[in-house]
Amino acid sequence: MATDRRASWLKGVLDLLVLACLRGGESYGYEIAGRLDAAGLGRIKGGTLYPVLNRLEEAGLVKAEFRAAERGPGRRYYALTEAGRTGLREQGEAWLAFHDAVRRTLVGEEPDEQPGEQGRTPEAAERKGGRL
Repeated sequence: MATDRRASWLKGVLDLLVLACLRGGESYGYEIAGRLDAAGLGRIKGGTLYPVLNRLEEAGLVKAEFRAAERGPGRRYYALTEAGRTGLREQGEAWLAFHDAVRRTLVGEEPDEQPGEQGRTPEAAERKGGRL
């Protein structure tokens, strides 16, 4: 059951995680999957990852370029667009605020902010130890 839950949680945030993997520069699918696995999120199969990359490209959040290789098959490299950087920042802030609300609820803490406040500023994220 825990594995099923984890998969559904990952599905809800995978687009954002892929954008985050591209924050430092361009990458290709296998490398992105490796980064996610190394982060402790498990191995993401191509049948899950490539539709996400295609969706992000169609939305204008990433751009893709195919490059032939001297040996073996070529690779499709992905990079964030300006819209992708903006989306990563905005969606990341919203996710961190959601994460904080879930964490506070699970541990029984009182909320930091007034009801109805949306998102969280980068300064608030830094105070909480988050990073965008």
